[in-house]
Amino acid sequence: MPTQVNPATGEEGKTFPELTDDEIEVKIAKAAETYREWRLTDLDTRVDLLNKIADVYDAHRDELAAVITSEMGKPVTQARTEIEKCAKGFRFYAKNGPAMLEPRENELTNGRSVSHWLPQGPVLAVMPWNYPFWQVVRFLAPTIMAGNVGLLKHASSTPECAAKLEEMVVEAGGPEGLFQNLHISSGKVAGIIADDRVVAVTITGSEGAGIKVAEAAGHNLKKVVLELGGSDPFVVMPSADVKKAAETAVWARLQNAGQSCICGKRMIVHEDVYDEFMEIFVDGVKNIVIGDPTDEATKMGPLSSQGARDDIVEQLDKAVKSGANKLYGGDVPDKPGAWMTPAILTDIPKDAPVVREEFFGPVAMVFKVGSLDEAIECANNIPFGLGSSVWTNDEDEKQRFIRDIEAGMTAVNQMLASDPYAPFGGIKRSGHGRELSSHGLHEFMNLKNVMLPD
Repeated sequence: MPTQVNPATGEEGKTFPELTDDEIEVKIAKAAETYREWRLTDLDTRVDLLNKIADVYDAHRDELAAVITSEMGKPVTQARTEIEKCAKGFRFYAKNGPAMLEPRENELTNGRSVSHWLPQGPVLAVMPWNYPFWQVVRFLAPTIMAGNVGLLKHASSTPECAAKLEEMVVEAGGPEGLFQNLHISSGKVAGIIADDRVVAVTITGSEGAGIKVAEAAGHNLKKVVLELGGSDPFVVMPSADVKKAAETAVWARLQNAGQSCICGKRMIVHEDVYDEFMEIFVDGVKNIVIGDPTDEATKMGPLSSQGARDDIVEQLDKAVKSGANKLYGGDVPDKPGAWMTPAILTDIPKDAPVVREEFFGPVAMVFKVGSLDEAIECANNIPFGLGSSVWTNDEDEKQRFIRDIEAGMTAVNQMLASDPYAPFGGIKRSGHGRELSSHGLHEFMNLKNVMLPD
Protein backbone atom coordinates (compact mmCIF):
# COMPACT_ATOMS: atom_id res chain seq x y z
CA MET A 1 0.00 0.00 0.00
CA PRO A 2 1.84 3.16 -1.20
CA THR A 3 2.31 5.73 1.56
CA GLN A 4 3.81 9.17 1.13
CA VAL A 5 7.00 9.92 3.05
CA ASN A 6 8.36 13.45 2.88
CA PRO A 7 12.12 12.98 2.29
CA ALA A 8 12.90 16.38 3.78
CA THR A 9 11.36 15.54 7.16
CA GLY A 10 10.74 11.79 7.23
CA GLU A 11 7.07 12.43 8.02
CA GLU A 12 4.41 10.14 6.58
CA GLY A 13 1.48 11.50 4.58
CA LYS A 14 -1.43 10.00 2.68
CA THR A 15 -1.85 6.29 2.04
CA PHE A 16 -3.17 4.99 -1.27
CA PRO A 17 -4.82 1.54 -1.31
CA GLU A 18 -3.52 -0.94 -3.88
CA LEU A 19 -5.92 -2.22 -6.51
CA THR A 20 -7.29 -5.72 -6.13
CA ASP A 21 -7.09 -8.21 -9.01
CA ASP A 22 -10.75 -7.55 -9.79
CA GLU A 23 -10.14 -3.79 -9.87
CA ILE A 24 -7.16 -4.26 -12.18
CA GLU A 25 -9.37 -6.27 -14.52
CA VAL A 26 -11.94 -3.47 -14.59
CA LYS A 27 -9.21 -0.96 -15.50
CA ILE A 28 -7.79 -3.08 -18.33
CA ALA A 29 -11.26 -3.81 -19.69
CA LYS A 30 -12.04 -0.10 -19.68
CA ALA A 31 -8.78 0.66 -21.47
CA ALA A 32 -9.60 -1.86 -24.19
CA GLU A 33 -13.14 -0.48 -24.56
CA THR A 34 -11.95 3.13 -24.76
CA TYR A 35 -9.26 2.22 -27.28
CA ARG A 36 -11.86 0.88 -29.71
CA GLU A 37 -13.44 4.34 -29.76
CA TRP A 38 -10.34 6.55 -29.37
CA ARG A 39 -8.52 4.91 -32.29
CA LEU A 40 -11.27 6.21 -34.58
CA THR A 41 -11.06 9.85 -33.47
CA ASP A 42 -9.80 12.36 -36.00
CA LEU A 43 -6.50 14.15 -35.47
CA ASP A 44 -8.21 17.46 -34.69
CA THR A 45 -9.91 15.84 -31.68
CA ARG A 46 -6.59 14.53 -30.38
CA VAL A 47 -4.87 17.87 -30.95
CA ASP A 48 -7.63 19.69 -29.11
CA LEU A 49 -7.33 17.38 -26.09
CA LEU A 50 -3.55 17.69 -25.94
CA ASN A 51 -3.80 21.48 -25.92
CA LYS A 52 -6.46 21.36 -23.21
CA ILE A 53 -4.28 19.09 -21.05
CA ALA A 54 -1.41 21.56 -21.48
CA ASP A 55 -3.72 24.36 -20.32
CA VAL A 56 -4.71 22.33 -17.25
CA TYR A 57 -1.04 21.78 -16.39
CA ASP A 58 -0.38 25.51 -16.65
CA ALA A 59 -3.38 26.25 -14.44
CA HIS A 60 -2.27 23.76 -11.76
CA ARG A 61 1.48 24.37 -12.01
CA ASP A 62 2.08 25.41 -8.42
CA GLU A 63 -0.18 22.72 -6.98
CA LEU A 64 1.51 19.95 -8.97
CA ALA A 65 4.98 21.28 -8.18
CA ALA A 66 4.18 21.20 -4.46
CA VAL A 67 3.19 17.53 -4.73
CA ILE A 68 6.51 16.71 -6.43
CA THR A 69 8.45 18.51 -3.71
CA SER A 70 6.61 16.84 -0.84
CA GLU A 71 6.85 13.33 -2.32
CA MET A 72 10.42 13.17 -3.65
CA GLY A 73 12.18 16.27 -2.36
CA LYS A 74 12.84 18.20 -5.56
CA PRO A 75 13.37 21.93 -4.91
CA VAL A 76 10.15 23.71 -5.74
CA THR A 77 11.72 25.93 -8.40
CA GLN A 78 12.87 22.82 -10.28
CA ALA A 79 9.49 21.16 -9.74
CA ARG A 80 7.72 24.11 -11.35
CA THR A 81 10.10 23.90 -14.29
CA GLU A 82 9.20 20.22 -14.66
CA ILE A 83 5.49 21.01 -14.84
CA GLU A 84 6.10 23.78 -17.38
CA LYS A 85 8.07 21.30 -19.49
CA CYS A 86 5.16 18.88 -19.35
CA ALA A 87 2.82 21.52 -20.79
CA LYS A 88 5.32 22.15 -23.59
CA GLY A 89 5.48 18.42 -24.27
CA PHE A 90 1.73 18.17 -24.79
CA ARG A 91 1.77 21.24 -27.03
CA PHE A 92 4.68 19.84 -29.03
CA TYR A 93 2.66 16.79 -30.09
CA ALA A 94 -0.46 18.89 -30.63
CA LYS A 95 1.47 21.09 -33.05
CA ASN A 96 3.70 18.54 -34.76
CA GLY A 97 1.93 15.20 -34.32
CA PRO A 98 -0.45 15.37 -37.30
CA ALA A 99 2.39 15.87 -39.78
CA MET A 100 4.27 12.94 -38.21
CA LEU A 101 1.28 10.69 -38.91
CA GLU A 102 0.93 11.55 -42.59
CA PRO A 103 0.87 8.47 -44.87
CA ARG A 104 4.10 7.76 -46.75
CA GLU A 105 4.25 7.11 -50.48
CA ASN A 106 6.72 4.40 -51.51
CA GLU A 107 8.20 3.87 -54.95
CA LEU A 108 8.17 0.23 -56.01
CA THR A 109 9.66 -1.72 -58.89
CA ASN A 110 6.11 -2.39 -60.04
CA GLY A 111 3.09 -0.54 -58.75
CA ARG A 112 3.10 1.61 -55.63
CA SER A 113 2.40 1.44 -51.91
CA VAL A 114 1.39 3.76 -49.13
CA SER A 115 2.47 3.25 -45.52
CA HIS A 116 0.04 4.31 -42.80
CA TRP A 117 0.76 4.89 -39.09
CA LEU A 118 -2.00 3.16 -37.13
CA PRO A 119 -2.57 2.76 -33.37
CA GLN A 120 -2.36 -0.65 -31.72
CA GLY A 121 -4.04 -0.54 -28.32
CA PRO A 122 -3.41 -0.08 -24.59
CA VAL A 123 0.22 0.58 -23.65
CA LEU A 124 1.54 0.00 -20.12
CA ALA A 125 4.08 2.47 -18.72
CA VAL A 126 6.24 1.63 -15.69
CA MET A 127 7.65 4.94 -14.49
CA PRO A 128 10.12 6.27 -11.87
CA TRP A 129 10.00 8.87 -9.14
CA ASN A 130 12.85 11.19 -10.17
CA TYR A 131 10.88 13.22 -12.74
CA PRO A 132 7.45 11.96 -11.69
CA PHE A 133 5.45 14.03 -14.18
CA TRP A 134 7.83 14.62 -17.10
CA GLN A 135 8.82 10.95 -17.44
CA VAL A 136 5.15 10.01 -17.76
CA VAL A 137 4.29 12.84 -20.15
CA ARG A 138 7.07 11.67 -22.50
CA PHE A 139 4.98 8.51 -22.91
CA LEU A 140 1.49 9.95 -22.46
CA ALA A 141 1.46 12.79 -24.99
CA PRO A 142 2.49 10.62 -27.98
CA THR A 143 0.16 7.85 -26.77
CA ILE A 144 -2.84 10.17 -27.01
CA MET A 145 -1.69 11.57 -30.36
CA ALA A 146 -1.19 8.07 -31.77
CA GLY A 147 -4.73 6.95 -30.95
CA ASN A 148 -3.55 4.49 -28.31
CA VAL A 149 -4.57 4.51 -24.63
CA GLY A 150 -2.34 4.38 -21.55
CA LEU A 151 -2.02 2.48 -18.28
CA LEU A 152 0.43 3.71 -15.64
CA LYS A 153 2.27 1.81 -12.94
CA HIS A 154 4.14 4.60 -11.15
CA ALA A 155 6.78 4.41 -8.44
CA SER A 156 5.36 3.53 -5.03
CA SER A 157 7.04 6.59 -3.50
CA THR A 158 5.10 9.06 -5.66
CA PRO A 159 1.47 7.87 -5.41
CA GLU A 160 -0.12 11.33 -5.36
CA CYS A 161 1.86 12.38 -8.45
CA ALA A 162 0.45 9.29 -10.13
CA ALA A 163 -3.10 10.15 -9.10
CA LYS A 164 -2.72 13.77 -10.24
CA LEU A 165 -1.49 12.66 -13.67
CA GLU A 166 -4.80 10.90 -14.29
CA GLU A 167 -6.79 13.78 -12.79
CA MET A 168 -5.28 16.28 -15.24
CA VAL A 169 -6.40 14.22 -18.25
CA VAL A 170 -9.91 13.85 -16.84
CA GLU A 171 -10.16 17.56 -16.01
CA ALA A 172 -9.13 18.42 -19.58
CA GLY A 173 -12.03 16.35 -20.90
CA GLY A 174 -10.26 13.12 -21.80
CA PRO A 175 -12.64 10.18 -22.13
CA GLU A 176 -12.85 7.71 -19.26
CA GLY A 177 -10.28 4.98 -19.78
CA LEU A 178 -7.97 7.00 -22.04
CA PHE A 179 -5.32 7.14 -19.31
CA GLN A 180 -5.58 5.28 -16.02
CA ASN A 181 -3.29 5.16 -13.02
CA LEU A 182 -2.82 1.77 -11.39
CA HIS A 183 -1.85 1.76 -7.72
CA ILE A 184 -0.24 -1.68 -7.79
CA SER A 185 2.90 -3.41 -6.57
CA SER A 186 5.69 -4.33 -8.98
CA GLY A 187 4.66 -7.97 -8.58
CA LYS A 188 1.51 -7.27 -10.62
CA VAL A 189 3.34 -5.89 -13.66
CA ALA A 190 4.19 -9.17 -15.37
CA GLY A 191 0.56 -10.27 -15.30
CA ILE A 192 -0.58 -7.03 -16.95
CA ILE A 193 2.10 -7.35 -19.64
CA ALA A 194 0.87 -10.90 -20.32
CA ASP A 195 -2.71 -9.73 -20.82
CA ASP A 196 -3.63 -9.99 -24.52
CA ARG A 197 -5.37 -6.62 -24.41
CA VAL A 198 -2.11 -4.82 -23.54
CA VAL A 199 -0.04 -4.44 -26.72
CA ALA A 200 3.24 -2.97 -25.47
CA VAL A 201 5.16 -1.70 -22.47
CA THR A 202 7.60 1.12 -21.79
CA ILE A 203 9.76 1.48 -18.70
CA THR A 204 12.05 4.14 -17.33
CA GLY A 205 13.96 2.84 -14.34
CA SER A 206 16.84 0.79 -13.06
CA GLU A 207 18.69 -1.87 -15.00
CA GLY A 208 17.23 -4.58 -12.77
CA ALA A 209 13.65 -3.40 -13.28
CA GLY A 210 14.26 -3.12 -17.01
CA ILE A 211 15.46 -6.72 -17.22
CA LYS A 212 12.32 -7.99 -15.49
CA VAL A 213 10.01 -5.99 -17.72
CA ALA A 214 11.93 -6.98 -20.86
CA GLU A 215 11.75 -10.65 -19.88
CA ALA A 216 7.99 -10.44 -19.40
CA ALA A 217 7.54 -8.54 -22.67
CA GLY A 218 9.76 -10.94 -24.59
CA HIS A 219 7.97 -13.98 -23.18
CA ASN A 220 4.71 -12.52 -24.50
CA LEU A 221 6.17 -11.17 -27.77
CA LYS A 222 5.30 -7.58 -26.84
CA LYS A 223 7.14 -4.49 -28.02
CA VAL A 224 9.13 -2.80 -25.23
CA VAL A 225 11.02 0.47 -24.87
CA LEU A 226 13.69 0.51 -22.15
CA GLU A 227 15.08 3.78 -20.79
CA LEU A 228 17.40 2.60 -18.04
CA GLY A 229 20.45 3.77 -16.12
CA GLY A 230 23.41 5.78 -17.25
CA SER A 231 26.81 6.91 -16.03
CA ASP A 232 27.26 9.70 -18.51
CA PRO A 233 30.72 11.08 -19.32
CA PHE A 234 31.31 14.83 -19.16
CA VAL A 235 34.50 15.32 -21.17
CA VAL A 236 36.56 18.54 -21.09
CA MET A 237 39.42 19.09 -23.55
CA PRO A 238 42.09 21.86 -23.60
CA SER A 239 40.42 23.87 -26.38
CA ALA A 240 37.18 24.21 -24.39
CA ASP A 241 35.88 27.17 -22.43
CA VAL A 242 37.01 25.57 -19.18
CA LYS A 243 35.29 28.05 -16.88
CA LYS A 244 31.93 27.51 -18.55
CA ALA A 245 32.46 23.76 -18.63
CA ALA A 246 33.29 23.58 -14.93
CA GLU A 247 30.38 25.78 -13.90
CA THR A 248 28.02 23.72 -16.05
CA ALA A 249 29.44 20.48 -14.63
CA VAL A 250 28.31 21.48 -11.13
CA TRP A 251 24.69 21.73 -12.25
CA ALA A 252 24.97 18.72 -14.57
CA ARG A 253 25.99 16.61 -11.58
CA LEU A 254 23.78 18.08 -8.85
CA GLN A 255 20.48 18.88 -10.55
CA ASN A 256 17.68 16.96 -8.84
CA ALA A 257 20.24 15.93 -6.16
CA GLY A 258 22.10 13.96 -8.81
CA GLN A 259 19.08 11.73 -9.40
CA SER A 260 18.86 11.97 -13.17
CA CYS A 261 19.69 9.28 -15.69
CA ILE A 262 21.42 11.84 -17.94
CA CYS A 263 23.33 13.70 -15.24
CA GLY A 264 27.00 14.21 -16.06
CA LYS A 265 28.22 11.63 -13.55
CA ARG A 266 31.85 11.11 -14.64
CA MET A 267 33.97 14.20 -15.25
CA ILE A 268 36.75 13.25 -17.68
CA VAL A 269 39.22 16.14 -17.84
CA HIS A 270 42.38 16.55 -19.89
CA GLU A 271 45.49 16.98 -17.75
CA ASP A 272 46.33 20.32 -19.37
CA VAL A 273 43.19 21.95 -17.91
CA TYR A 274 42.56 19.63 -14.97
CA ASP A 275 43.71 22.00 -12.22
CA GLU A 276 41.80 24.94 -13.68
CA PHE A 277 38.65 22.83 -14.01
CA MET A 278 38.89 21.38 -10.52
CA GLU A 279 39.35 24.74 -8.81
CA ILE A 280 36.07 26.00 -10.26
CA PHE A 281 34.19 22.69 -10.04
CA VAL A 282 35.09 21.96 -6.41
CA ASP A 283 34.22 25.50 -5.36
CA GLY A 284 30.85 25.22 -7.11
CA VAL A 285 30.02 21.89 -5.45
CA LYS A 286 30.99 23.21 -2.02
CA ASN A 287 28.80 26.26 -2.43
CA ILE A 288 25.65 24.69 -3.82
CA VAL A 289 22.70 25.93 -1.74
CA ILE A 290 21.33 22.89 0.13
CA GLY A 291 18.19 23.24 2.22
CA ASP A 292 14.43 23.16 2.55
CA PRO A 293 13.09 22.19 -0.90
CA THR A 294 10.14 24.55 -0.46
CA ASP A 295 12.55 27.49 -0.19
CA GLU A 296 12.93 29.42 -3.45
CA ALA A 297 16.69 29.81 -2.89
CA THR A 298 17.40 26.07 -2.53
CA LYS A 299 19.31 24.42 -5.37
CA MET A 300 19.64 20.93 -3.85
CA GLY A 301 17.19 19.28 -1.50
CA PRO A 302 17.22 15.85 0.12
CA LEU A 303 17.48 12.63 -1.84
CA SER A 304 14.21 10.91 -2.70
CA SER A 305 14.22 8.66 0.37
CA GLN A 306 16.38 7.65 3.30
CA GLY A 307 16.86 4.27 1.64
CA ALA A 308 18.17 5.90 -1.52
CA ARG A 309 20.48 8.12 0.55
CA ASP A 310 21.81 5.15 2.52
CA ASP A 311 22.51 3.24 -0.71
CA ILE A 312 24.59 6.13 -2.05
CA VAL A 313 26.53 6.47 1.20
CA GLU A 314 27.28 2.74 1.20
CA GLN A 315 28.40 2.89 -2.45
CA LEU A 316 30.60 5.88 -1.63
CA ASP A 317 32.21 4.05 1.28
CA LYS A 318 32.95 1.05 -0.94
CA ALA A 319 34.59 3.33 -3.51
CA VAL A 320 36.90 4.79 -0.87
CA LYS A 321 37.78 1.31 0.42
CA SER A 322 38.68 0.31 -3.14
CA GLY A 323 41.25 3.12 -3.30
CA ALA A 324 39.35 6.20 -4.48
CA ASN A 325 40.09 9.54 -2.85
CA LYS A 326 37.09 11.31 -1.33
CA LEU A 327 38.15 14.86 -2.04
CA TYR A 328 35.02 16.39 -0.56
CA GLY A 329 31.63 15.72 0.99
CA GLY A 330 29.48 12.66 1.42
CA ASP A 331 28.50 13.65 4.96
CA VAL A 332 25.15 12.73 6.54
CA PRO A 333 23.78 15.34 8.95
CA ASP A 334 22.21 14.28 12.22
CA LYS A 335 18.63 15.23 11.43
CA PRO A 336 15.47 13.61 10.04
CA GLY A 337 15.14 13.17 6.31
CA ALA A 338 17.22 11.89 3.40
CA TRP A 339 20.00 14.46 3.56
CA MET A 340 23.64 14.29 2.54
CA THR A 341 26.26 16.67 1.21
CA PRO A 342 27.45 16.19 -2.38
CA ALA A 343 30.73 14.31 -2.78
CA ILE A 344 33.66 14.32 -5.19
CA LEU A 345 35.83 11.26 -5.88
CA THR A 346 39.25 11.48 -7.54
CA ASP A 347 42.22 9.17 -8.18
CA ILE A 348 39.90 6.21 -8.70
CA PRO A 349 41.78 2.98 -9.52
CA LYS A 350 40.95 1.76 -13.02
CA ASP A 351 40.05 -1.68 -11.70
CA ALA A 352 37.77 -0.42 -8.90
CA PRO A 353 34.19 -1.72 -9.37
CA VAL A 354 32.79 1.79 -8.91
CA VAL A 355 34.38 2.87 -12.21
CA ARG A 356 31.72 0.88 -14.06
CA GLU A 357 28.81 1.70 -11.74
CA GLU A 358 26.19 4.42 -11.71
CA PHE A 359 25.93 6.81 -8.76
CA PHE A 360 22.23 7.78 -8.72
CA GLY A 361 22.85 10.57 -6.29
CA PRO A 362 25.12 13.60 -5.71
CA VAL A 363 28.53 11.97 -6.15
CA ALA A 364 30.89 13.08 -8.92
CA MET A 365 33.71 10.85 -10.16
CA VAL A 366 36.59 12.82 -11.72
CA PHE A 367 39.16 11.26 -14.06
CA LYS A 368 42.33 12.87 -15.43
CA VAL A 369 43.32 11.87 -18.98
CA GLY A 370 46.26 12.72 -21.21
CA SER A 371 44.83 12.48 -24.72
CA LEU A 372 41.73 12.36 -26.89
CA ASP A 373 42.04 8.59 -27.27
CA GLU A 374 42.29 8.14 -23.51
CA ALA A 375 39.25 10.36 -22.98
CA ILE A 376 37.17 8.27 -25.39
CA GLU A 377 38.42 5.03 -23.84
CA CYS A 378 37.48 6.28 -20.37
CA ALA A 379 34.09 7.51 -21.60
CA ASN A 380 33.28 4.08 -23.04
CA ASN A 381 34.61 2.02 -20.12
CA ILE A 382 31.14 1.41 -18.70
CA PRO A 383 28.28 -0.99 -19.46
CA PHE A 384 25.94 1.97 -20.03
CA GLY A 385 25.42 4.11 -23.12
CA LEU A 386 22.75 6.72 -22.48
CA GLY A 387 24.10 10.25 -22.89
CA SER A 388 27.32 12.27 -22.93
CA SER A 389 28.53 15.85 -22.86
CA VAL A 390 31.76 16.89 -24.62
CA TRP A 391 33.54 20.20 -24.35
CA THR A 392 35.94 21.14 -27.14
CA ASN A 393 36.35 23.82 -29.78
CA ASP A 394 38.45 21.59 -31.99
CA GLU A 395 36.34 20.40 -34.95
CA ASP A 396 38.26 17.15 -35.40
CA GLU A 397 37.77 16.31 -31.72
CA LYS A 398 34.04 17.02 -32.00
CA GLN A 399 33.71 14.59 -34.87
CA ARG A 400 35.68 11.92 -33.03
CA PHE A 401 33.44 12.23 -29.99
CA ILE A 402 30.29 12.11 -32.12
CA ARG A 403 31.53 9.02 -33.94
CA ASP A 404 33.25 7.11 -31.15
CA ILE A 405 31.49 7.75 -27.84
CA GLU A 406 29.16 4.81 -27.29
CA ALA A 407 25.94 6.56 -26.32
CA GLY A 408 22.52 7.34 -27.68
CA MET A 409 23.06 11.09 -27.25
CA THR A 410 25.96 13.54 -27.24
CA ALA A 411 25.74 17.23 -26.30
CA VAL A 412 28.55 19.48 -27.56
CA ASN A 413 29.64 22.38 -25.32
CA GLN A 414 26.44 22.20 -23.29
CA MET A 415 24.73 20.09 -20.67
CA LEU A 416 22.64 17.25 -22.04
CA ALA A 417 18.90 17.68 -21.55
CA SER A 418 15.79 16.09 -23.03
CA ASP A 419 13.75 18.07 -25.55
CA PRO A 420 10.48 17.08 -27.26
CA TYR A 421 11.99 17.87 -30.67
CA ALA A 422 14.89 15.39 -30.32
CA PRO A 423 14.89 11.59 -29.90
CA PHE A 424 15.84 10.39 -26.42
CA GLY A 425 17.31 7.01 -25.53
CA GLY A 426 20.43 4.91 -25.16
CA ILE A 427 22.35 1.81 -26.14
CA LYS A 428 24.18 -0.99 -24.31
CA ARG A 429 22.71 -1.58 -20.83
CA SER A 430 20.98 1.78 -20.91
CA GLY A 431 18.23 0.18 -22.95
CA HIS A 432 16.79 0.52 -26.42
CA GLY A 433 14.05 2.32 -28.29
CA ARG A 434 13.47 6.06 -28.34
CA GLU A 435 11.18 8.56 -26.66
CA LEU A 436 10.16 12.04 -27.85
CA SER A 437 10.18 13.50 -31.39
CA SER A 438 8.57 11.50 -34.19
CA HIS A 439 10.48 8.41 -33.05
CA GLY A 440 8.70 8.40 -29.70
CA LEU A 441 5.34 8.79 -31.42
CA HIS A 442 5.97 5.88 -33.79
CA GLU A 443 7.40 3.37 -31.28
CA PHE A 444 4.02 1.81 -30.46
CA MET A 445 2.29 2.25 -33.79
CA ASN A 446 1.70 -0.14 -36.67
CA LEU A 447 3.43 1.02 -39.85
CA LYS A 448 0.97 -0.67 -42.18
CA ASN A 449 2.02 -0.96 -45.80
CA VAL A 450 -0.80 -0.92 -48.36
CA MET A 451 0.02 -2.26 -51.84
CA LEU A 452 -1.84 -0.46 -54.62
CA PRO A 453 -2.09 -0.90 -58.38
CA ASP A 454 -0.69 1.73 -60.74
